[in-house]
Amino acid sequence: MDGCGSGAIASVLANLGAAGDWLEATYKQLHSHPELSFQEHASGDFVAGALASFGFTVQRLGGTGAVGVLANGDGAVVMSRADMDALPVTEATGLPYASTVAGVMHACGHDVHMTALLGAARLMAEARQAWSGTLIVVFQPAEEVGRGSRAMVDDGLTHKVPRPDVVLGQHVMPLPAGKLATAAGPVLSAADSLRITVHGKGAHGSMPHLSVDPVVLAASIVVKLQTIVSRETRPGEFAVVTVGALNAGTTANIIPDRATLLVNIRSYDDAVRTRILAAIERIVTGECAGAGSPLPADIELYDQFPLTSNDVAAAERIGEAFAAHFGPETVMAATPQTASEDFSVIPDAFGAPYNYWFLGGMDPEKFRAARDPGGAAPEIPANHSPLFAPVMNPTLGVGVQAHVVAALAYLAGRIPSSSS
Repeated sequence: MDGCGSGAIASVLANLGAAGDWLEATYKQLHSHPELSFQEHASGDFVAGALASFGFTVQRLGGTGAVGVLANGDGAVVMSRADMDALPVTEATGLPYASTVAGVMHACGHDVHMTALLGAARLMAEARQAWSGTLIVVFQPAEEVGRGSRAMVDDGLTHKVPRPDVVLGQHVMPLPAGKLATAAGPVLSAADSLRITVHGKGAHGSMPHLSVDPVVLAASIVVKLQTIVSRETRPGEFAVVTVGALNAGTTANIIPDRATLLVNIRSYDDAVRTRILAAIERIVTGECAGAGSPLPADIELYDQFPLTSNDVAAAERIGEAFAAHFGPETVMAATPQTASEDFSVIPDAFGAPYNYWFLGGMDPEKFRAARDPGGAAPEIPANHSPLFAPVMNPTLGVGVQAHVVAALAYLAGRIPSSSS
């Protein structure tokens, strides 16, 4: 393995135990004070202040985001990213440090992400003698709405910090605490949401012959969209098409003049994504023509999340580093998840390779009990659940170590080109 090796890792992690109380206090502070997308003012101030105290040069980008740069001699440039926003969810965990903000909760683990990256930044700053290069830490707003990474790029991220040789990220998941999962290739799906408005001709419910009924038209579109996966997608190829909402009319005896569908698609391949979008447009256009719709449908794309597909060389390098440090029994092979992220917007803007891995956060005993086919234990709450509650230990410590180990796989000198 290129990089600093086990000696540098041991030097950087030497203060991890002493930082334990600080990590827990930081996590509790962030968990109990969640903020929604693009409203992460206090969170951004908190991380920016912490990074400055560690010796990082700090900039605020993307509105509420924060970027810290720690230049430490010659060597590679490594960028590590954490997201900051919470969800409009009412917490039901009953934890003593539960959310103090009504209707807002860190139900996706971004408080874990911030804490782990801050911890890694602190330890790396305290042990600069053990490594060489530049560490950039990015605390990104508004991941949940898929626009935070783009906001930071549009605010000049690629011009205001050095180009990274690799970009790193992690996400806490309902896996046993202490475990890590990584893999080359797709690990999170691309996702696109569409708002489709179809137009009809309104009439009284007693005179349907005078109408072009958009409710019937929308219902026909819903049924036909299901054939994109069942009849237009090759067996074994991943694709999801979901109609999450159909809204039309206000009362029983009036046929409205329009209906709106909200559609979500998921894919692991850009060619599949393109085919699905084209199929949706073709089906909607055809059904509208068949119904005699007086106007073309309005099709709007929104809340788009790119594919997260790990660079092969980066995944192999970091997987080997994890196995060497944690032991191969700790590192699992990640299976592609159907959730989505906007993480890859940042490395793609730099043209840099990246590796994104999963961090276990669930109590191992409860996890085993929930997976026991003969048991009666409740299921482990997944991300976005009001009951989502990663255990602090060993989740925080392993999360810090993962960031440190991954960064130190590169920060010993120049790395090979990203094409190697």
